[in-house]
Amino acid sequence: MSKVASKPIELNPDVQFEVINNVINIKGPKGSLELMKPSDIDVEQSDNLIKVSTKSESTAMSGTTRALLSNMVIGVSKGWEKKLTLVGVGYRAKADKLKVELTVGYSHPVHFEIPEGITIETPSQTEVVISGIDKQKVGQVAADIRSVRPPEPYKGKGIKYSDEQIVKKEAKKK
Repeated sequence: MSKVASKPIELNPDVQFEVINNVINIKGPKGSLELMKPSDIDVEQSDNLIKVSTKSESTAMSGTTRALLSNMVIGVSKGWEKKLTLVGVGYRAKADKLKVELTVGYSHPVHFEIPEGITIETPSQTEVVISGIDKQKVGQVAADIRSVRPPEPYKGKGIKYSDEQIVKKEAKKK
């Protein structure tokens, strides 16, 4: 068994865990998530711990399943969050309930539809906070918004993750 899969996952008292057929349901105060379990993986709950093990000698999916379950438990109890920063003169964002309007140097504002299960806030005009219970979905929405205008290496203008460091290139010399 992999090193990752051998670590048990701790459940908070407000998180419910159940396995029906090959579907794992995890419910918490923020919502509920489902995961289709691979057939050669066993998932058991004892007290407030979830343990992942394999039925066969193949350990390929045991670590992945454990990591996905851990992300789901954190998501339904605390939630996931990504922060983006807009760098550039005149770059700004404005969030409504259904869409985000990005003004990032194009001749027109870019409208980004907010998917279901994701909330987007703009605490200031140059900050975008994406939150939700599904880690993969939050990360994908953040990557999609960032791809509207990725940071460029000469001036550093664009949409970047708040913890991302942009390494600037030196300008060409004559």
